[in-house]
Amino acid sequence: EQKIDENILFEVLEFKEKLKFFNDESILYINHTYNSILITYSYTIENINDKILALKQLIFTQNVSKPLEFSTWEIPVCYDEQFAIDLKEISKVKGIPKNQIIDTHSSTLYQVYFLGFLPGFLYLGGLPDQLHFDRKPTPRVRVEKGSVAIGGNQTGIYPSESPGGWNIIGNCPVDLFDINKPIPCFAKAGDKLRFRPISLEEYHLIKTDVIEGVFDINSCKIDD
Repeated sequence: EQKIDENILFEVLEFKEKLKFFNDESILYINHTYNSILITYSYTIENINDKILALKQLIFTQNVSKPLEFSTWEIPVCYDEQFAIDLKEISKVKGIPKNQIIDTHSSTLYQVYFLGFLPGFLYLGGLPDQLHFDRKPTPRVRVEKGSVAIGGNQTGIYPSESPGGWNIIGNCPVDLFDINKPIPCFAKAGDKLRFRPISLEEYHLIKTDVIEGVFDINSCKIDD
């Protein structure tokens, strides 16, 4: 179905695991979104209908892989006004006090659906209805790395400086993507995430640790 739904997400993730288990060497790459999956092959498929039929049959085979394992992360975010450049507008339009927006945004447990747009950009589901806010009609040319923002019925963190049209309400001092690590992005589809409000002082302390390479992202993992 064309909707954001956790049950659909886990059906897609289970199918990806089946594809990996059967180890078809002709498959180069597998990617998914909220409710679709892309399989890229190393050759031209002559009969696409036969291939699709075989894939559909695989979906309904018994699960042959071990149970999927997921983590929950608590990511620090500073909602200080120097970062939250769109918070005032959201508050005014919605008629909700800024502190209530922050409390609601940070108390919600979000589902990681997939990564995309930029390396390390997490598409999160579960934004409360009262915080839904349309994207900007004209995107900004430059959005600061770490910006935490709301776009429509989604929220997310910009992992690097880029253009963007979401409404910025805070900033995260943690690196979401590091090409030098064995696993460049700590979170994956199926994980959950919560934002932890921090002061401006704590933000700069964490930022310093990140720059010096002494911040351990695993310290944000809360389900050990």
